[in-house]
Amino acid sequence: MCLPIDRRTVLRSGAAAGAMLALPTTALAATPAHDPKLATLFDTLFLEGVRQRPESATLLGLDTGSNADLRSKLSDASEAGRAAARALTASQIKRLAAIDRKKLSAADRLNYDVVLYSRHATAAADRFDYAGGPYVISQQNGAYQSTPDFLDTKHPLGSAGDADAWLSRVAAFTGQLDANTARFKRDAAAKVLPADFLLDLTLTQLGKLNLPAKDARLIQSFAARARAKGLPDSYAAKAAALYDAQVLPALARQFEAVKAARANATHDAGVWKLKDGDAFYRMALRNATTTRLAPQEVHKFGLDQAASITARMDGIMRKQGMTSGSVGQRLQAIHDLPGQVFPNTDAGKADAIAYCNARLVAIRQRLPRVFKRIPPYKFEVRRVPPETEAGAASAFSQGPSLDGSRPGYVYFNFMDSGEWPKFMLPTVIYHEGLPGHQFEGGLALSNNDLPLIRKASGFSGYAEGWALYAEQLADEIGMYDDDPLGQLGYLKEQLFRAHRCIIDTGLHHYRWSREQAIDLFVTAQGETPGFATREIDRYCVNPGQACSYKLGHSTFTGIRDKAQRLLGPKYDIKDYHEAVLAGGRLPLEILQAQGDAWIARRMKG
Repeated sequence: MCLPIDRRTVLRSGAAAGAMLALPTTALAATPAHDPKLATLFDTLFLEGVRQRPESATLLGLDTGSNADLRSKLSDASEAGRAAARALTASQIKRLAAIDRKKLSAADRLNYDVVLYSRHATAAADRFDYAGGPYVISQQNGAYQSTPDFLDTKHPLGSAGDADAWLSRVAAFTGQLDANTARFKRDAAAKVLPADFLLDLTLTQLGKLNLPAKDARLIQSFAARARAKGLPDSYAAKAAALYDAQVLPALARQFEAVKAARANATHDAGVWKLKDGDAFYRMALRNATTTRLAPQEVHKFGLDQAASITARMDGIMRKQGMTSGSVGQRLQAIHDLPGQVFPNTDAGKADAIAYCNARLVAIRQRLPRVFKRIPPYKFEVRRVPPETEAGAASAFSQGPSLDGSRPGYVYFNFMDSGEWPKFMLPTVIYHEGLPGHQFEGGLALSNNDLPLIRKASGFSGYAEGWALYAEQLADEIGMYDDDPLGQLGYLKEQLFRAHRCIIDTGLHHYRWSREQAIDLFVTAQGETPGFATREIDRYCVNPGQACSYKLGHSTFTGIRDKAQRLLGPKYDIKDYHEAVLAGGRLPLEILQAQGDAWIARRMKG
């Protein structure tokens, strides 16, 4: 996941490809000499975005000083708010176009190209009249789930002023819910509806939240946090009254709207069913992967990668004496080995989280072997809240605040401990934590050579590609030397990402059914039906994003392989990592150009 941006906003955030721009061909300068006019424009664009999305100010720890008012606000989800967002994107593109790119330094050209790239991507998504990419409410989309989590885990609560701001945001949450409901009704009338099975999940999750304040986890958590800070009990009373009077009725209205629409939903899983669905998917695929590959090309790439990885796994399994059954059946058999599954209890899940945190500490000690810089932030593993685990991703990251006052989090979905056998946990820690998302995101946030607008944005192809490369790097620095089953877990995750390319294009381009997609995960890589189903459901509402992992990984490894081949004794892995990380998060097209330029420079040096 790109940090700190939530992957569910990838289509509208511009965290991906758009209109093709002139790619930079020069290598990064060691110390960028920022053009004052461009630097001022970047600051302006960044502030405009922050003021439009107040939650981002809190996530980055920037809701202070002249932006202190943002701590009591939430994003405007209404039609007027969406129109303002589209107008802002158009305005920003126009102002960026007025800059003379030819007069910029190499570093500034890179920053300029990346920012303009992201704005064109946003504009490309805005041409489709779908909300939320493409559904405003689903099992993974909607303020009903994102805002309570934000208020509970991201909004600071250290003073009476913070508590007052929290109450203001709860009131604004009601507006978000009603705006989402209105948009959902409009989309439903236009036959833009999630599949029936997705709406069933959504209703289940809404039902769990449709509780009075005395039983609502958000309100009870606020009361406990307020008491811990010595705040008067009147705050808890105000929160409960506000929730019961405003939020609860808005949740009920949304539940009824989704319930009514459920009768008209179909079982079709892909966006091909929507008006202009094929064009939408091609846009979504480009935005997520930052490549120009067609769905057919991505599908074939996934098939080729899956065949290669499966063959390698078969060889390792045979060396371990595992010869009976298909690779998928042998992987499933590992689940049944003694000690592989933590007890499906709160205590067992706590033990699993503790194990994951220990893996995070262990790999951090080895990172100086292959990196010149280590991010200064703290990171920890947490469990997905039980209220939203039915529709949540299996694992994901959320970045630290810019000042480090809040650590970066890696979340695991332990709805069923049986879906997370021990041999699978380490590689996910390396992907989501170190040296994956949290490492790359932490370096970007702490990079003084990057303008803030670059630190706070990202591209799925880059972020997920790096995280998948991080899994490979963990293997290369010996994290599985005494853990052959863990190495199979790492390769299973590589196979998982190859299958994602097949499945995502299958669902949205080749018109696969949900059942066909689930079957590939279960039979070809031994996934449990519950895990496979939740993953497939995620791809149904977030088209294209699942393909970004393996395509991004192939870009990182492709640049590294080329460097090793052409540089010979001049190649150094620490230099390679600096080359692909120092410029911040990039579209894969630009990353490839930067990698080629670095290799050319090293060959001359």
